[in-house]
Amino acid sequence: MIKTVNLQKKYTTDEVETTALHRVNLEIKDGEFVAIMGPSGCGKSTLLNILGLLDNPTYGELYFQGQNVANYSEKQRADLRKTNIGFVFQSFNLIEELTVFENIELPLIYQKLSSAEIRNRVTTTMEKLQIAHRHHHFPQQLSGGQQQRVAIARAIICSPPLILADEPTGNLDSATSQEVMNLLAELNEAGTTIIMVTHSPTDAEYSRRIIRLFDGKVRTENTQKPAYAKELL
Repeated sequence: MIKTVNLQKKYTTDEVETTALHRVNLEIKDGEFVAIMGPSGCGKSTLLNILGLLDNPTYGELYFQGQNVANYSEKQRADLRKTNIGFVFQSFNLIEELTVFENIELPLIYQKLSSAEIRNRVTTTMEKLQIAHRHHHFPQQLSGGQQQRVAIARAIICSPPLILADEPTGNLDSATSQEVMNLLAELNEAGTTIIMVTHSPTDAEYSRRIIRLFDGKVRTENTQKPAYAKELL
């Protein structure tokens, strides 16, 4: 699904150049669950933003489903993201002025689907994530775990083949974190490719492969058998 060749990202501020990523070479196959780990400032989020087509690399090649997208324009990247990539963030990134239903339907509105199709798909997704009873509530009326469920619902509403998760349990307690990780594990078992940035060794145990970054470079990679919780939701 994704391949990088000598991927580099540099930032220049006040005439000082900083290399956030240095010659990163990765391959991520369809259906994988990959965790990206490393200390703060090592380039994890920068890498995730580039893999998610939110930013372009400075140098190197980035292949998405066999196509080199490293130099795509913002419009080209946006068009590719719409139906191929879902995002889950630590801070949920829900729109406070919109209800649960309205937050989840946003990606479908951009696809210009009929109101009936949107209603059916949002209702089905809310039921799957056990938040249908909250459809009229606003984000500030929900617990952290419920807000993350809404964020996951929004991420999967277009059935993207790839989900990128940036510290998805960072603002949650341990019990709620396990619930969220179980949801991601279920999505992966159903065939969705997941790339997750995390500081949590416990969360990383859900992945099938761990990539460790240090100073913008891939230092180690190892595969493992995912340690799913005993009870999936």
